[in-house]
Order: sequence, then C-alpha cells, then structure tokens
Amino acid sequence: MYSSVNLSRNVITMVLAGGKGERLSPITMGRSKPAVPFGGKYRIIDFVLSNLFNSGIRHVYILTQYQAYSLNKHIKESWGKWTGLGEFYDTVSPETSSMSEQWFKGTADAICQTIRFIEAANAEHVVIFGGDHVYKMDISQMVAYHRFNKADVTIAALEISREGAQRFGVLHVNDDLEVTSFVEKPKNPPTIPGRDTCLASMGNYIFSTRKLLDILKRGKKRHDDLDFGKHIIPMMLEKSDRVYAYNFFDNFVPGMEPNERGYWKDVGTIDSYFEANMDLIRVSPQLNLYNQEWPILTNQGNLPPAKTVFDDEGRRGQNLDSLVCGGCITSGATVRRSIIGPRTRINSHALVEDSILFENVQVGRNARIRRAIIDEDVVIPEGMEIGIDHEEDRMRGCVVTESGIVVVTR
Repeated sequence: MYSSVNLSRNVITMVLAGGKGERLSPITMGRSKPAVPFGGKYRIIDFVLSNLFNSGIRHVYILTQYQAYSLNKHIKESWGKWTGLGEFYDTVSPETSSMSEQWFKGTADAICQTIRFIEAANAEHVVIFGGDHVYKMDISQMVAYHRFNKADVTIAALEISREGAQRFGVLHVNDDLEVTSFVEKPKNPPTIPGRDTCLASMGNYIFSTRKLLDILKRGKKRHDDLDFGKHIIPMMLEKSDRVYAYNFFDNFVPGMEPNERGYWKDVGTIDSYFEANMDLIRVSPQLNLYNQEWPILTNQGNLPPAKTVFDDEGRRGQNLDSLVCGGCITSGATVRRSIIGPRTRINSHALVEDSILFENVQVGRNARIRRAIIDEDVVIPEGMEIGIDHEEDRMRGCVVTESGIVVVTR
C-alpha cells in the first residue's frame, strides 16, 4: 500500500459529469446520472467529490453537459461554498459559439475542450475521474503510486473474476502492474500474473500533465470523438509510454471496515441502483455512511429533524429498518426497509415497504407502496396501490423492470 501524500497546487482534477444515464431512465429524464439522488440525502456525484475533498484535492473542475441545471445548482449550493483561498469546485459546460454548439463527443474530447484550464493551472499531475460511480477512495494514495512509478498515466482498476471481466475494458499487466495491452470486453480476458483474476479499468486516470497535453493534441488530429479507453490509452501503449494499473483493492480509507474494501458500484441500471440503495439499510452494509473519518459530504439544507406522529393502535407512525432524511413526517403510517428523501410526508394508515422515495414526495392516506422508486415532488393519491399489481402500474404509465421494481415519475 502506498501512503497518502500531501496534495497542494501541483494537482488539478477534471470530473467527467456529463453522462445521460440512459439505462437509468426514467429517473434521468430531467437530470444527468451524477445528479441522481442516492441514499436519500446525497447525489451520486457527492461520492467522487467527497473522495477528492477528503484526499486533500481542492482544485476541481466538474465538466457537465446533459440536463445540467440541477447538478450545477447542487455544486453551487454545496461544494462551491466549502473551499478556501485559491481553492475551487467549479462547473464547466461545453463551449458554445454563434456558429454551432460543440457538445463533448468523448471522454478525452471533454478534456480537449477545457484544456486551457489545465494549461493555466501549472500543475504537475491531472486527475481525471468519472462522476457517476458510488465508492470510497483515498485518491492521494493513487497519486503517490503514480509518482513512485514515474508513470505517464496510471489507471485505476478493479480486481474481478474472469467471468465478470468480459463486461469491461481489461488491462493486461506484468508482475509490476505495468500495462502491456488493453482489450475491450474480451471473451478470454487476460489475468493478473500469478492469479486467476483480472484488472478491469474503472475509467479513472492520473496523468502527468506534459504527457496528457501532448497526447490530447496528437489524438485530436486523428479522432473527433476522442476517448481515453478507445483512443488515448492504446496510442500511449503504441508509443511505449509508462502506463501503470493501480489496484483499487489496495486502497485503504481511514475507518474502513474489512467488508468495505474494494466496494465500487456503477449503479447504471434501475435494478443495480435499487440494490445499491437497499444495501445501505442492512445491519452491516458494504458502504458505511457513518464513518466520520471519511465522511460523504453533501448540501445539508436547513431542514428540521425527521419526525413520527401518533402512537395509537392501528395508527402508529413508525420507521423500521429504514433511512429517513431531515424534514420528513411519518404521520400514523408504517415505513419498512425503505429510504425516504428529504421533506417527504407519509400520511395515516399508509404503508411503504422496500422502496426509495426521493425529495418532497407526498403519500396519501391508506396508500400502499412496495418495491418502488418514487421521483421527487410526486403526489401519491389517497388509497393508491403501487407495486402490488404490475399490470395496473403499467396502465398508469409507470416503468416496471423485469425484477418487479416500479418507477413512478411526475
């Protein structure tokens, strides 16, 4: 394990946060994937930004694109306020001109369009991470590893089974974890020397600045849709640049429990998103939100405490095995194994089970909700049943996944 290093102005970060999240539709119809709520009070992007903040990295540009308003607002109201002199967490959208609108066409193209920020920073290293995964990581340890190897680029990698690796871009490495080839979704993925596991790219990179600027300028001459996995990494391997893999399993976060090690979730589908949220309410979840040594930060808001109302037989306000956010009122209703977002009210005799409710949901009296995701500001009428009869749910226009999760949007 490589010890944390003190990071100052010699590191600048670009967070790629422009993803549409099409497989998470319909909850991404009005927001980008990094802006999707997670764990009640958080947004998905809060995890990578908390990792950067806790790692001592405070020079961060967040590159937004699709449905960016709610994400920009979230960054401004929270992360934009938590920096000191010369520090920043700032959003950058695609450049526009009077002639045309230039969207980011690939992960590396997004960096090309914002390259002047890197050039002006005079930083030694550029950290480029995605903004749409859920995990904890001390990024300063990866920076120390990058420096130790005198690498041109270091790629964060997950150690996974050969079967699971077939869905990822896989790194072929030698005994020193120097990358010798990169293959996309291989049927027969190469394994780590001496093991029966593979290293799959997480899409997170640390570049030496000079090398990054050089390879981006050369790559842009060859590819309009310049992408790190498809183009940049193969080009660097062709030139015999120093490309190293960083095994994410070796990363240690202060206060981490043994079962948390190596935890990383893509939450790219409704089912995976639902399962990752439901893990949070288990007795010993893989992702511990209560570790004060590595807090997940977000915009708290000036909300009153959550509250239950009524303790009468047959009309008892109770939240059981659930996460309930500030400003919520459970009024004579029962909530079981669920995540209840801020400012939500659940009225008398209603029942919510195994569900995720976003912010400001209103659940009417006698309503029943089971295995559902309810979008923000949705009003569930009195007596309505959701997740009980899937055919009826579909007739209302709700999305029902193959595993039986019902998604209700406005």
